[in-house]
Amino acid sequence: MCWQAPWSITLLGRKLMGISKLNELTPDKTWVLMGAGLIGSLTYTFSDSFWFSAVEGEVYGMSSFFTAIVVWGVLKWDVIEDESKANRWLILIAYIMGLSIGIHMLNLVTVPALGLIYYFKKYQPSPWGIIAALALSVGIVIFINDLIVPGLPSLAGAFELFFVNNLGLPFGSGVIVFFLLVVGALIFGIRYTHIHDKTVFNTFLLATTFILIGYCSYATIVIRSNFDPPINENAPKDVMSFVRYLKREQYGSRPLLYGPYFTAEPIGVKYTDAVYTKGKDKYEITDRKFEYEYEPGQQSILPRAWNSEHKETYKSILGLKEGEKPTFSQNLYFMFRHQIGTMYVRYFMWNYAGRESDEQGADWLAPPQWFEKVPQALAENRGRNNYFMIPFVLGLIGMFYQFLKDTKNFAVVGLLFIMLGVAIVVYLNSPPVEPRERDYIYAGSTYAFAFWIGFAVIAIAEFFNRYLKNLKTSAVVATVLALSAPTLMAFNNWDDHDRSDRFFSVDSAKNYLATCAPNAIIFTGGDNDTFPLWYVQETEGFRTDVRVVVLSYFNTDWYIDQMLRPAYESKPFPFSLSLKDYQQGGPNDYLPFADLKIASIDAKQYIGLLSKNYPQLRNGDRNIMPSKIMTLDIDKADVLSKGIIPKGMDSLVVDRMQWRLLKGGLEKKDLAILDLIVTNNWERPLYFNNTSLSQINFDLTPYTIQEGMAMRLLPIKNPDPRKNFVSSEVMFDNMINKYQYRGLDNPKVYYNEDYRGFVLNHRSALNDLAESLISEYESENQGVAEKISAEGPVQNKMEMARKAILFNLEKMPDAAVPYDQTIPGTVELLFKVGEKDKAMEIAKVAGERADEMATYLISSGQGVTLELRKSLFVLGDLQRTLHENGEHELAKKFEDAYEKHVANLQIE
Repeated sequence: MCWQAPWSITLLGRKLMGISKLNELTPDKTWVLMGAGLIGSLTYTFSDSFWFSAVEGEVYGMSSFFTAIVVWGVLKWDVIEDESKANRWLILIAYIMGLSIGIHMLNLVTVPALGLIYYFKKYQPSPWGIIAALALSVGIVIFINDLIVPGLPSLAGAFELFFVNNLGLPFGSGVIVFFLLVVGALIFGIRYTHIHDKTVFNTFLLATTFILIGYCSYATIVIRSNFDPPINENAPKDVMSFVRYLKREQYGSRPLLYGPYFTAEPIGVKYTDAVYTKGKDKYEITDRKFEYEYEPGQQSILPRAWNSEHKETYKSILGLKEGEKPTFSQNLYFMFRHQIGTMYVRYFMWNYAGRESDEQGADWLAPPQWFEKVPQALAENRGRNNYFMIPFVLGLIGMFYQFLKDTKNFAVVGLLFIMLGVAIVVYLNSPPVEPRERDYIYAGSTYAFAFWIGFAVIAIAEFFNRYLKNLKTSAVVATVLALSAPTLMAFNNWDDHDRSDRFFSVDSAKNYLATCAPNAIIFTGGDNDTFPLWYVQETEGFRTDVRVVVLSYFNTDWYIDQMLRPAYESKPFPFSLSLKDYQQGGPNDYLPFADLKIASIDAKQYIGLLSKNYPQLRNGDRNIMPSKIMTLDIDKADVLSKGIIPKGMDSLVVDRMQWRLLKGGLEKKDLAILDLIVTNNWERPLYFNNTSLSQINFDLTPYTIQEGMAMRLLPIKNPDPRKNFVSSEVMFDNMINKYQYRGLDNPKVYYNEDYRGFVLNHRSALNDLAESLISEYESENQGVAEKISAEGPVQNKMEMARKAILFNLEKMPDAAVPYDQTIPGTVELLFKVGEKDKAMEIAKVAGERADEMATYLISSGQGVTLELRKSLFVLGDLQRTLHENGEHELAKKFEDAYEKHVANLQIE
């Protein structure tokens, strides 16, 4: 998109310099305009958020590309005098907008600014005229966003429903009739307006047609879905499911203009529209949409503090006491202070002022922080970027210069800036905590600000021309001076946007799959720990015998349906319950606990009763969970004959497994997992990662044994819940011999916070392995372990533990990926395996680093941040480990530092 930015800047720059016709564009003025376009486009090219979007596998880079095209297109339309030729550009813009709908809706936000450009060209500006132009532009946004995008598919769905359910015609007949009616109406309207010379209406109808042509790119979704690919999210195969897909109903909604505060408690449910699903010969009602009802006074206009999942964070930001309801002024305070001030302004300043680090919650760099002494870990953080606010100051110069010289187009760029920034903040109404930083959402506003940075070149050139009396020379001087901004940005941002030689997202995914036994099923928690696994299966063909199940989808019938089909080399799932039992809106969407005074219930019997619609398990329109304890009898002989129990653990096989309900009932995903455990009968290996294990509403932890980065469910119980339950021989073979760690020992490769999280998980797992081996060595009271494949002769388990720890430090050294909160555990294990010198060396480095960071964070008054918690944890754990191993001098140093920091926090 960088080629559109300079041309957009130069087109607006011509107006800023008073150049109305091409023959007025002298070579000297061309130098000024080219300098402005160059500087503006380069600053946006090297801006933090856009650069991140450009190298990330997300929609925002492509969305920014389409946004830049439509802005450039309307500016091209603005300078063309021949109306017949100019209108072609409007139609092209409509087509681009239609295409962009299939990527992201950001493009629509530009319409009000584009509407002003149209108004300023066609009419003599007046206050009421501007208001009318903006109102009409908002109407166009509503027309596209509410009528075209969801409205037309909804109408098509209504036609389909009528023709199939009422008239008894085949599936698809209603859609065909609706399609023919729309096409016929557009053809008639275009022809009529052309014959009767109604130019405006003709252009509007043509533009609508081309929006729809672009919008038809969504047809690929339906076509692909009907081929039943292994990854088929939401399965939008027919009209009804496709409409729900287009309306993004799977993501839920956030209150925009009216809704509850986070303190509001629902008092009822109001059911609304029916949800239809394709049946055998007609569409059947399978669910109803609903809205929660609240007591009067629990809702407000423009609710910002709304998400009950983050009530503690809201209370902290707003200073609320327990049970206290926020006032409307506090609600607005949250919007201005946190949503706009913290989440948007902070992101914006990252791009044109500088960034403290790549840690979650990092602030922007203000002038007092430019030359301050910071901890070494922070100084060496590649995400620490300092532009000395030069791009920001240039933008302010360009902004005020355009305001004084060309107020009309200042309004255009200003509106573009606001609509792509603050307006999106208000519309999204984000909760106070996000899984990761979301700065890329607002990259469009940094694009608009880059226009003003470009205009600063024109302002500076004009200033120098007063003294140099040579516009070309002034343009060169202004361009060279302003070039400091993109040069600084490129220099600072290169190292933290360079993705070369970074392989661990792929390697980590392979490591999870490599943990699994053949034909296994592995459960994951969400997108971030699932998509890499899908990638290596789909693209690299790695371990396609393993079925990856993401629990965030397992609450839906369409996803369970996909588990009933083969995928790659994986066979269908064995379920006792039918797909109808898992149908959305059915009695098993949620099974609340009802105390029937039953001590426990057999899981196999429970699944059997549900499959027979046992009436005693029904409460209204829902089935219930009659006990908080579930059991499953185990045929020991059968289990042992399968050879799935780790060596030496035969005695741990239980006669009966028992699980306790953790929350108020079973979700559909819990029921599906329970069904799978019961019906599978230990034929297919079942694995969980940490995130998925924590999302299940009954406790499987005592029966999961760690084999690497994943835990296997087996009918054996952890004899000591205080310790990690590890299959040490299998895990050693997996992590030492099978896993890949490419590039993690290369200090030149950049690993951001998300990547470091993957590394932390592997470091932690290797610590668990070493700890288990040491424990086994001590409990056996002998120095010999069983032979491990590829490890040659019989080995000493203490030696194996030592090898695992040293392997950890060798593959993931501090120089490449700095020590994290796993390091106290590593130090403790080094002492146990006899590596005292290395333990002391690492403890000294990690402890002093944590002390330095904690001192800085507390003195800077940032409060109890996540980074401070990490530093205090490292200090506290290290001093304990050092004391236990007789290193009292260093331990006392860290103990004193820890106590001093805690005391300072209490004073604060």
